[in-house]
Amino acid sequence: MSGLNANTLSLIENGKTSPSVSTLQQLAGALGVPVTEFFVSEQGTKTVVFQKEGKRPRAPFAHGVMEDLGAGMTRFGAEPLLVTLEAKADSGRNPIVHTGREFVYCLEGHVTYTVDTETYNLEPGDSLLFDAYLPHRWKNDRAEPSRVLLVLCPLDERDQPTQRHFAR
Repeated sequence: MSGLNANTLSLIENGKTSPSVSTLQQLAGALGVPVTEFFVSEQGTKTVVFQKEGKRPRAPFAHGVMEDLGAGMTRFGAEPLLVTLEAKADSGRNPIVHTGREFVYCLEGHVTYTVDTETYNLEPGDSLLFDAYLPHRWKNDRAEPSRVLLVLCPLDERDQPTQRHFAR
């Protein structure tokens, strides 16, 4: 149902390879679950999440790495992600639209967000909060990686904003 090769699925199931975000999105679509389900702890839903540096779930995507800062906690309400964007990475030609709000805090480098018709250049310490139904795009047009804290706050628990941001 996912369109993935049986050998690929076997390697993932047996822990012999780590799937990319794109692969996780294909699997999530086939299973009818949000991609963030793959980051949920097997211990069940937590009420407090504490993570040491280097010990949080990580998933590569087409142009960087996403780290789940809320792994194990219920997804509805907020999805905090630490995102490292490769040099010259972007979200693609099609604008992103989803329910709720989106919060971006630039930690390192430079990230440009276009929300509706307005462009915002984020540098370390800059933040952006907006209604996510407004068409938006992101890009790192610099020659070095950038890092942002991204908090997606969907209003509908069936919405999957993570997929919209990191699918290619």
